[in-house]
Amino acid sequence: MKVLTQKELPNSQVFFEIRVEGEEFQKGLDAAYRKNAPKLSVHGFRKGKAPKNLVLKTYGVGILFDDAIGETYPAAYEQAITEAGVEPVDFPEISVLEINEEGYTFTATLTQKPAVKLGAYRGLSAYKPPVDVTDEEVEQEIEALRYRNSRLVDVEPRPVQKDDIVIIDYVGKLDGVPFDGGTAAAQQLVIGSGQFIPGFEDQIIGHTPGETFDIDVTFPEDYPADELAGKAVVFTISLHAIKKNEMPELDDEFAKDVSDSYNTVDDLRAGMKTAVQEYKVSQAERVFEDGLLSQIVENMEVEVPQVMIDRQIDGMVEDFGQRLQQQGINLETYLAMTKTEMADFRKNFAEPAENNVKTSLALEAIVKDADIDITEEEFNAELDKIAEQVKIESSKLVDMIDKAALGREIAVSKALKLVKDSATVLDKEPEKKPAKKTAKKAAKKAEEGEAEQAEATPKKTARKKKADAPEEAEKEAEKKPARKSTKKASAEE
Repeated sequence: MKVLTQKELPNSQVFFEIRVEGEEFQKGLDAAYRKNAPKLSVHGFRKGKAPKNLVLKTYGVGILFDDAIGETYPAAYEQAITEAGVEPVDFPEISVLEINEEGYTFTATLTQKPAVKLGAYRGLSAYKPPVDVTDEEVEQEIEALRYRNSRLVDVEPRPVQKDDIVIIDYVGKLDGVPFDGGTAAAQQLVIGSGQFIPGFEDQIIGHTPGETFDIDVTFPEDYPADELAGKAVVFTISLHAIKKNEMPELDDEFAKDVSDSYNTVDDLRAGMKTAVQEYKVSQAERVFEDGLLSQIVENMEVEVPQVMIDRQIDGMVEDFGQRLQQQGINLETYLAMTKTEMADFRKNFAEPAENNVKTSLALEAIVKDADIDITEEEFNAELDKIAEQVKIESSKLVDMIDKAALGREIAVSKALKLVKDSATVLDKEPEKKPAKKTAKKAAKKAEEGEAEQAEATPKKTARKKKADAPEEAEKEAEKKPARKSTKKASAEE
């Protein structure tokens, strides 16, 4: 392999012109021949049995060129970028210029990690919220725990009231004809939850188990299913039962049931207090870290290639899709129900994706600037921690992981620790400076505008541009359409 040309291009791109010839190319031709020989026939010989020189005389060596290139260019490319110290962030564009029996020349154009010019990263200051745990917060956690351990029990027959849990069958009809997705059996519904379209739940109030009755409702104008949007329909309801959540008594037995660590209610309260405190400590630490990192990102100079942002968005969208799957719906269905194009949906993640990329680049730059290295002990300690989490022996795990990637993660963690250790903790939030019109503020303005529109147009709530788009998107996923199967969606909001 010989690099004929290497030059930097705009937008963090690098161009290589690479020559492969001699023994390297001959090995590629040999591998190509072994691959193709079983498919080549020569008169008088069975397929794959003719001598190599006779096959090549019959077909010409050119028949092997494509496969020979495929066999050799990846190693040549990897060697070229390694020797040049170039770190690509995407697959290269490969083009073969010329090829003959002696070898070939190809070009590779790739996007590399951009150069980062760091600003200050030591001696910064950021706000860290105080960590106070109140008795009320502890009791709220205990009540939530009791609720999670509650069971549904029947209520003596009486008229339905708000907040009741009812079990119903329903059949929806448009112009007297049942419509797709408008039928369900043994549906559990909390009256007043807003789970179903406006007017549906209210009209069940006052009815008694055993009744069958009709209710009239109109689908919202912006309902995702066009054939139902704005249409008046009739639902026939069969009310089977009223139920309630019966929560366990808060006593020592309950404490023992929820955890082997507790013997008494006092133990439970102490455990809940510790859990709340640990959560608030981690949240406070996150606020502190985010405050420091936002300063570092703001102070650094870097031109982020769009491909890096796109790859980050890809990961966020994939993560969101997985969260939707846990709600029983796929991403394609969700987009259809919310009438959102994929391109518009991806815009939700553009700002946080760019910030994530910049943050990663900043921390990697600090690793280099501060000469951060990792010891064998640090690597093994992290390996042991991962092994404990995944329940695999460290000795087995070491052969399954990307050691270089794990090493980078450890180094980045040390870089963040360096930043935090040198920083000052502020006990109150600094006053916000009157702003220059940054992209972030412009985005906030746009967000506010969209939020206003969303109040009048619920179907667009999935398109909000929040700083934490994945979290916001997850909340959207938990809303009505995503919690139910598509069969039930037509009766639900």
